[in-house]
Amino acid sequence: MSELPTVYAIDFGTSNSLLAAASRERLFDPVPLDRDASDPTILRSILCFPDEGGVFVGTEALRQFIEHGAEGRLLRSIKHHLGSRSFRGTIIRGRQVSAEELVAALLRQMRVRADAHFGVEVRRALLGRPVHFDGEDDAFAESRLRKAAELAGFEKVHFMPEPVAAARAFSAAVSREELALIGDFGGGTSDFTVLRIGPRALGRGDVLAVGGVAIAGDALDGSLMRAQVSRHFGAEVQYCVPFGKNVLRMPNGIMQYLCSPAHLSLLQRRDIASFLADVRRWSLGEDDRRRMDQLIALVEETQGFQLFEAIEQAKRALSSTKEAEIVFSYPGIDVQEPVTRAGFEEASRREVDAILRCLEDVVHAAGVALEDIGVVCCTGGTAKVPRLAAEIRRRLPAARMEQFKGFHSVVEGLSREAQALETS
Repeated sequence: MSELPTVYAIDFGTSNSLLAAASRERLFDPVPLDRDASDPTILRSILCFPDEGGVFVGTEALRQFIEHGAEGRLLRSIKHHLGSRSFRGTIIRGRQVSAEELVAALLRQMRVRADAHFGVEVRRALLGRPVHFDGEDDAFAESRLRKAAELAGFEKVHFMPEPVAAARAFSAAVSREELALIGDFGGGTSDFTVLRIGPRALGRGDVLAVGGVAIAGDALDGSLMRAQVSRHFGAEVQYCVPFGKNVLRMPNGIMQYLCSPAHLSLLQRRDIASFLADVRRWSLGEDDRRRMDQLIALVEETQGFQLFEAIEQAKRALSSTKEAEIVFSYPGIDVQEPVTRAGFEEASRREVDAILRCLEDVVHAAGVALEDIGVVCCTGGTAKVPRLAAEIRRRLPAARMEQFKGFHSVVEGLSREAQALETS
């Protein structure tokens, strides 16, 4: 039996990324990509480019950003940008770095660390991909992801829908024939697969329907930001331009950037930063000026990542408690905002309803009834959001509910498919 892998299985996620491996004869466990993480096999999809040079990922990216006094760029949720033709890149150290190069920086670190772990050079990869990327063009997004993998050093690149990979992992552990719905809830997308499973190898014909929507954990964080936190950063500011008579409010486009973990850094653009400074001068009251000061500090000191960490922490707490608090403090910024589960559910109603509509559409596309689904298996932290979990149960009354353990279901299914590729 070969002791060396020949292909890597990569779950490149909006929030977290994992890598497993396979050969014709063997499946390999996920690789410890981040030895400083609580689970070393889970690498947070974060990049840090300090001004003085270098690139860092995962836990080390956060450490370097702090040690360099926030001088540099800290990027998260870069997967969001793959499907957007309008996002051509971002300026880092005076040079425009493309979306493909950003993703490649993360994938390259994953490949290099895996090669060192196994003591081998692997140049073939199977990457998971969402059913629908966030953005207007799936084919364009996949081509960008392929280019990023090639820039990272992979010579042969294959793709598999992430919910199908999760289904492959789940079907390996069942003991009877039944209809299953697999839900894969990541940071950027919520994907569903309806399939027939049983104590046998999963065949192509077993997958009855696949679908997804570009709404998941980040969007739920954004709903809390919009409903309860954005007011601390000028969402309700009133201002009047010089020699003008109309009282104006903060433009919606600015608020959309502010409420998106993936897009908040765009507020650093020179034209937007100049506009925010103008709004601060033109604002009508002391409270408005103070909140604009907080927004400008948030942008200039690149504290968006840390703010959304606090929001996500409160969101997670609301899965087990009815009340929590969003607390974030930084020189020039002070946020203490109580939140309730009921308030969160109201704030995120639009997003959760869109996820549920997608679920119903995928079941309908499979040609079966909701009542025919025998088992539901979900992966990802968003699956634990109480209203979403309750509504899934209500819509699928005959199904028993299963929960994947941890974040490894997609990468496990990808490794099984990677092995199949090697033997085909």
